[in-house]
Amino acid sequence: MLKTLKYLKKSWAAILLIVALLAVQATCDLSLPSYTSDIVNVGIQQGGIEFATPEVARASTMENLLLFVSDADRQEILSHYELLDQSTLDAADYAEYVKKYPALGREPLYLLRDRDMLEELSGLFDRPMLLVAAFDGSSELGAAVTQQMMENLPPELTQNGAADPLTVLKNLPDEMRRELLDSAQEQLAALPDTIVSQSAVTTLKGEYEAIGVDVGSMQTRYIVRTGLTMLGIALIALAATVSVGFLAARVAASLGRELRRRVFEKVVSFSSAEMDRFSTASLITRSTNDIQQVQMLMVMLLRIVFYAPILGVGGVVKALGTNASMAWIIAVAVMTILMLVMVLFSLAMPRFNAVQRFVDRLNLVTREILTGLPVIRAFSTEKHEEQRFDRANRDLTRTQLFVNRLMACMMPVMMLVMNGVTLLIVWFGSHSIDGGLMQVGDMMAFIQYTMQIIMAFLMISVVSVMLPRAAVSARRVDEIISAPLSIRDPKAPKTPDAAQRGVVTFDHVSFRYPGAEENVLTDISFTARPGQTTAIIGSTGSGKSTLVSLIPRFYDATEGSITVDGVDVREMSQHQLRDLLGYVPQKGVLFSGTIASNIDYSGKSPEPEQIKRAAAIAQATEFIDQKPEGYDSEISQGGTNVSGGQKQRLSIARAIAGHPEIYLFDDSFSALDFKTDVALRRALAQETGDSTVIIVAQRISTILNAEQILVLDEGRIVGRGTHQQLLESCEEYRQIALSQLSKEELSK
Repeated sequence: MLKTLKYLKKSWAAILLIVALLAVQATCDLSLPSYTSDIVNVGIQQGGIEFATPEVARASTMENLLLFVSDADRQEILSHYELLDQSTLDAADYAEYVKKYPALGREPLYLLRDRDMLEELSGLFDRPMLLVAAFDGSSELGAAVTQQMMENLPPELTQNGAADPLTVLKNLPDEMRRELLDSAQEQLAALPDTIVSQSAVTTLKGEYEAIGVDVGSMQTRYIVRTGLTMLGIALIALAATVSVGFLAARVAASLGRELRRRVFEKVVSFSSAEMDRFSTASLITRSTNDIQQVQMLMVMLLRIVFYAPILGVGGVVKALGTNASMAWIIAVAVMTILMLVMVLFSLAMPRFNAVQRFVDRLNLVTREILTGLPVIRAFSTEKHEEQRFDRANRDLTRTQLFVNRLMACMMPVMMLVMNGVTLLIVWFGSHSIDGGLMQVGDMMAFIQYTMQIIMAFLMISVVSVMLPRAAVSARRVDEIISAPLSIRDPKAPKTPDAAQRGVVTFDHVSFRYPGAEENVLTDISFTARPGQTTAIIGSTGSGKSTLVSLIPRFYDATEGSITVDGVDVREMSQHQLRDLLGYVPQKGVLFSGTIASNIDYSGKSPEPEQIKRAAAIAQATEFIDQKPEGYDSEISQGGTNVSGGQKQRLSIARAIAGHPEIYLFDDSFSALDFKTDVALRRALAQETGDSTVIIVAQRISTILNAEQILVLDEGRIVGRGTHQQLLESCEEYRQIALSQLSKEELSK
């Protein structure tokens, strides 16, 4: 899989942008639960009052609050407030402030100069707020503290309710008041911060109501403002998600395109040896299904593998910051998911390899059936082929169903884990809320953070499940791309010798197929010259087609050498060598397009007259002219809309149109009737008068006039000469000739 990633070099900028966008998306997703917590804790429970610091307070209330702070804190607090009363304000400003704060008409107010100090001063105000509420009787929380303090005062100060507690505290000597306040602070220190904070905010809310501030409007504004902030963050996350999806799809598509290009280029450069190693069906599967698997995984990697760790780590940090005492719940959830993934891996991994093998098998069977459909119908073996296809289909279906069922089990189990974790958090969180250690909003945020952590592991698990199959596909694709070529161009190709133009020489050539134990050809030596026809004949399996395939280097000779134009074919570039040849295979191969495009496949005959001349020599004009569109008539894939003889004639015309030095006909006249065969050879002889012609033939009539005939038997040359010479000197040739022609015909 890692070898495949090296083809992403061109997309590194897009990948860096994806990582940046994923960081933005994760940051947005991780911030939303805290805003939800704020809406519940601050917006609903605290009436929109976020901090215990008063933005505005009555002078009497501020005086009471300052009783419970140190001298240094008193100076710090007063430095951030300004006193509002009729003497410090002009008439217009005073009227405006009275309209906003009606209590100003009754007594002076202290106004906070800078709202940025709300959070910073909150720690100085929360406990004084609670004590003020306790001493004036507006809060039950500090009743015990107040009672204890009053009991420690001298009797003459508290007898008969002479004064309220706050008045008593003001009249106490500084040292005694400080001792009492320190005692109260020690008792309050045992209270949870959440209780102190909420109680202080409740007291502040009462102060705002006493001043005349619209507390309901304050709460609405806070909830709307926080909600709009959440909406903005969600829109940013949405934009990042869409952008990541778009970029990831482009990067993955680019990778798929690059892999397909490299696979195609490599397959095109394969020799027959590599084609024998990789079946056609397997090459098709690797070029389509396997690359698609890699492409799909790449999308998941870019969208999830980079995102999930950021979300998971960020979720852990945020959750621990909300309430560290329930971290064990996260650990239980993560361990459960990991165990589930390990079980799924152990069951699914062996099946992924099998899936790709079964896809290869299904493609192979399908291709064979579609290709051999006429034979299947002729022998009425449809039922047998249906059963063969059904077996391949069932094997693939059974394996895929097993894997898909495993994947289907994952989601319900994950939902069970997520719901179970939610119940645990609610159960233990409710006890913390009851004990004042946690707020409702914090518990909701903890649930959301835990779900994000679980989802991060779930996403990684999904990718991990996809990874084995994609890794198998990537390995199969890489096998093609990195497959060593048995036939390569030399580093310093030699130029053909003009003095030996068209001369083909076999010098003690032997050949053995890769992995075979015996030679197919043994000690083959001959020379084919320009202006002459060299014919090769022999029984089936004698190595005729193999011998011809060594000239264009479809295979390389095991021993000996083959020279063309005086240069060993292994010392020429493949393009230069094959540019000298006009090769016509035993089975005519046509490509989808027109008749003209198939004849001019080499691109060397741009003039229509040259194309028509090649077709005329190949005796193809007759059937071409009968078609309504002539040379522009469409040829279907594989040439299925023309007959075998027509296909062979178009293949011969294609070779002629290339004007090669050397013609190679591998039993290319077998589908022609005798009349067409004779006419074609006569026209071909005139066209190829200065060229070298090598013909592999089964018919004696095709090679009667050849200047040199080679007779092969079990891979060896057992006869060499003209037709008449071989009739007299070669028994094998005589037997072949007598099996096709009568003695009277041979004697002519």
